[in-house]
Amino acid sequence: MIRLTEIRLPLDHAPEALRAAVCARLGVAEGDVQAVQVFRRGYDARRRGAIEFVYTLDCRLPDEGEVLTRLAGNAKIGPTPDTTYRPVSSRGSEVAGAPGFVRPVVIGTGPCGFMAALILAQMGLRPIVLERGKPVRERTVDTFALWRRGELTPESNVQFGEGGAGTFSDGKLYSGVSDPRHYGRKLMDEFVRAGAPEEILTVSKPHIGTFRLVSMVEHIRASIEALGGEYRFGTRVEDFVIDQDVSGARRLTGLVLSDGTTLAATHAIMAVGHSARDTFEVLHARGVAMQAKPFSIGVRIEHPQSIIDAARFGPQAGHPALGAADYKLVHKASNGRGVYSFCMCPGGTVVAATSEVGQVVTNGMSQYSRAERNANAGIVVEVTPERDYPDGPLAGLAFQRHWERQAFVAGGGSYHAPAQRVGDFLAGRASTALGTVEPSYRPGVTPTDLSTCLPDFAVEAIREALPHFARSLNGFAMEDAVMTAVETRTSSPVRIPRGPDGQSVNTAGLYPAGEGAGYAGGILSAGIDGIRMAEAVTTALCGVEATL
Repeated sequence: MIRLTEIRLPLDHAPEALRAAVCARLGVAEGDVQAVQVFRRGYDARRRGAIEFVYTLDCRLPDEGEVLTRLAGNAKIGPTPDTTYRPVSSRGSEVAGAPGFVRPVVIGTGPCGFMAALILAQMGLRPIVLERGKPVRERTVDTFALWRRGELTPESNVQFGEGGAGTFSDGKLYSGVSDPRHYGRKLMDEFVRAGAPEEILTVSKPHIGTFRLVSMVEHIRASIEALGGEYRFGTRVEDFVIDQDVSGARRLTGLVLSDGTTLAATHAIMAVGHSARDTFEVLHARGVAMQAKPFSIGVRIEHPQSIIDAARFGPQAGHPALGAADYKLVHKASNGRGVYSFCMCPGGTVVAATSEVGQVVTNGMSQYSRAERNANAGIVVEVTPERDYPDGPLAGLAFQRHWERQAFVAGGGSYHAPAQRVGDFLAGRASTALGTVEPSYRPGVTPTDLSTCLPDFAVEAIREALPHFARSLNGFAMEDAVMTAVETRTSSPVRIPRGPDGQSVNTAGLYPAGEGAGYAGGILSAGIDGIRMAEAVTTALCGVEATL
């Protein structure tokens, strides 16, 4: 097939316009085009009032070689790449059936963990999957208990449980990671098989939404179990058994579990997510190499979705082909701090996302429809170990906890979030009441002064950034827009270094993976990293070579 990029058509184009555009670009008759498929569809909203769809198309012709030769040198025309995912080994079942085989272990069932487990299961290696939390539907009940009644279950919440933190999010499936082996396409195909809408294969910014993610992760678990994988819920890894030989080389040999047993483990993918603070502390105590890593801190900001739609789409706001508008904003503050929008959720809600008692954390979530009244996004400020928490690998954890406790106090001590009108925040005065924008955070908010639960440098940087953002997105600094605090879980505060074989640089058999280990940021990149680490384990067990 032939791939054509940058095919531009108006929003209201007829279906047959795709074929006509292919013919015009290639200089062929309509009868010569045997098939046209949409590979990717996005839109260009830079000219409000003249928004266009932008397509990448694949087409089939009877003599594709002649067309490619004739149009050689045109950067927007070329052969369609082969995006087929190819397993690294076919020996998994043979290896798993050998005497003395120790089954690989996956710790965590977020996108990284369940994709790692799925690949291992498809390779025939029958993984054991450990999850400290509950199955996704039971976990959802516990999460709603926090949102509705202020009742936190520390092992079952937005952060912990089947599906990981991404389950309660917008379900975004796009990333800037390099993907030469088409892991992303493999992930998308598996998601569609598990019940995701087929449009995620073609739209430029695919998303799934929370409710669909719930059923998806259940289907993926069923696939893993059908292939010989084993799930163990309510099973937290309490410790790591690490043997050291006379040369000083260290190797993982077992995992001490919360039920008091020790599981033999020589190949364990650690996909614990960015909030498994107790696990990070145990790893550090056991001498596993670890570094403090930058992350960001800030607030969630909410506007009426209609304000964002009008600012982004102008007179075409509300067009059914466009849906709810999103945005991406960046500013370099005069104090040297980067400020940016994070995890923008069109037509969504702000959610309580803490996993520890006596702390408040905010995050954003959308359903597939993106039909709620407000848009929300994190407005966050970069923090770094060198400037802000220089006291060792775990200092970022202490930094996060401090500001999460401050937010808990400022919110009234009942998991209510502290909130402030943008107008009051910019004026440097506490909010005593809120205005026309009704905050979506549950169990509720407490109007206050957010400067009590943010570092001074973050307050300064956000105050400077909001008017700057309003210059590119009209209405962004509206008086009644609401900010809730505190957003701290933008990424992991630690990185667990690994070598080119995927293993910890000083502990063989331990495969740090995903967001928690500092190698991903979001569902797609975490899932891709899970696939990569599953291949690394397969390489080690089956004696094949793979480029990670």
